[in-house]
Amino acid sequence: MSLQATLSNHVQQAVNAIFKAELPSVEFQATRKEFAGDITIVVFPMLRVIKGNPVQIGEAIGQHLLENVKEVVGFNVVKGFLNVEINDGFYINFFNTVKNDDTFGFVDVKEGDKAVMVEYSSPNTNKPLHLGHVRNNLLGYSVAEIIKASGRKVYKTQIINDRGIHICKSMLAWKRFGNNETPESTGLKGDKLVGSYYVKFDQEYKKEIEALVAEGKTNEEAKKLAPILIEAQNMLQKWEAGDEETVALWEMMNQWVYDGFDVTYKNLGVDFDCLYHESKTYLLGKEFVDQGLKTGVFIKKEDGSVWCDLTNDGLDEKIVLRSDGTAVYMTQDIGTAIQRIKDFPDVGGMVYTVGNEQDYHFKVLFLILKKLGFDWAKNLYHLSYGMVDLPSGKMKSREGTVVDADDLLVEMSKTAGEISEDLGKLDGYTKTEKKELYKTIGLGALKYFILKVDPKKRILFDPKESIDFQGNTGPFIQYAYARIQSILRKASLDSETMSSETMVTLTLHEKEKALLKQIQLFPETIQNAAEQHSPALIANYTYDLVKFYNSFFQNVQILGTGNEVEKVFRVQLSKLVSNIIKNAFGLLGINVPERM
Repeated sequence: MSLQATLSNHVQQAVNAIFKAELPSVEFQATRKEFAGDITIVVFPMLRVIKGNPVQIGEAIGQHLLENVKEVVGFNVVKGFLNVEINDGFYINFFNTVKNDDTFGFVDVKEGDKAVMVEYSSPNTNKPLHLGHVRNNLLGYSVAEIIKASGRKVYKTQIINDRGIHICKSMLAWKRFGNNETPESTGLKGDKLVGSYYVKFDQEYKKEIEALVAEGKTNEEAKKLAPILIEAQNMLQKWEAGDEETVALWEMMNQWVYDGFDVTYKNLGVDFDCLYHESKTYLLGKEFVDQGLKTGVFIKKEDGSVWCDLTNDGLDEKIVLRSDGTAVYMTQDIGTAIQRIKDFPDVGGMVYTVGNEQDYHFKVLFLILKKLGFDWAKNLYHLSYGMVDLPSGKMKSREGTVVDADDLLVEMSKTAGEISEDLGKLDGYTKTEKKELYKTIGLGALKYFILKVDPKKRILFDPKESIDFQGNTGPFIQYAYARIQSILRKASLDSETMSSETMVTLTLHEKEKALLKQIQLFPETIQNAAEQHSPALIANYTYDLVKFYNSFFQNVQILGTGNEVEKVFRVQLSKLVSNIIKNAFGLLGINVPERM
């Protein structure tokens, strides 16, 4: 049990015994350096249930703790802050209970608890994955791992957006200008080949718009009347009608894209438990639109289009079927959610990892599902995240100015190699070992840079800034882990031989105590990160842990101490820290190198 949890119970008991009052919760904060104490209890919030002077209240609670809690050895009160001193035995006992626990902080899944499904990636099959998709994948994968570590069963999934006008644009451009080229004939990854035709469509579309404007049409008229767009719209209708030639072309080009995506996912280090395809789930969505029409959830307008009127709920009207009967994104999202619960009845909630430009879409989706009568709809969460910008500006897919995910991963590895070579950190490595390490450092730098930021915030991503061996970066933490492994290799002792009873005789250095306090916070950090869907809490906790360890490393001798008990304790403490770093980084999808 953490120090906060231990003291919280005793403080509540003290308030009840002294003031005959029930304290719903206890607020703690770190003790300021100028005051004696290991943890501070904030008295001011207690004034809601206790009348009196905060200093006197603090003194009374402090005295009660000193007399009744063996771990408390002293206290002082500064204004409304009760600073409590804890004996070394508390920290050593805690250490002895967790030092050999390889999964410290992780909670086993409880039988009978509802599972969570986390959706991420969910790309369109008309272009390769780009930097925006990278943030999406890293966030979704990490949140899934964190929720799993918090004690919930998790399914990782994606919805592949494999139908719609954007898909037909790529198909039509390939049909017109492709000369039957394939990934094999061009040597291109399939997703890149298909993406090049999405760009080609946009180029030809703009030419036709210019020609129509020159003939006297307005820009808006020209956009609607461009022949290539009309042909793409006709192709979509043919696809929905099951036209054999159209469906065959769609299947061939989509498979090219899937094969390309699989390579990127493997290189990025993310995976999925199940996949859904919009081309199938939209049909179920249409079925429920029909049901909703009968129950009054939806209304049909004169042109045949179907809508959901959400104005009484503070939103707008939302279309769910076009007048020609074709489905929109909302239709397939309704169908996908329902299908997932059918496939996985143990799922009680879902997390959708989608950029913040879709905030309104998910408000509408969740509300429609509630109106359709699904109880689980109250447990749907939109993991909304900000865009990723580069120093060069905003990315645009249709103009071909995106940062390709594959190219980015190669560039990160290359940059990691250049910086590592300049620092002279890899003497004695073979070429193969260096290549693998550059990949680990580069990918770790990318993931950490993105995940250390609160998901809701926009990111300006600078690859070189992310690969820095100093400061709040992935490589800085990876290096700390590798350094600890070096210490463990040099330690000429059996770290399991020292008994827990012998450890109790230790007097802790202030840096050891500070490090143990940070270690204690790991389980709570995992729970908070799961609840808030925020890998940033794990990332920044790990950075703080490394800072505490480095301070410990610089101020005490580990292998050089003449005291064998101290030596064993400090080696074991180092081992525990490295284990937490590895596990925390595992929750972020980041590998740690044994040497660096």
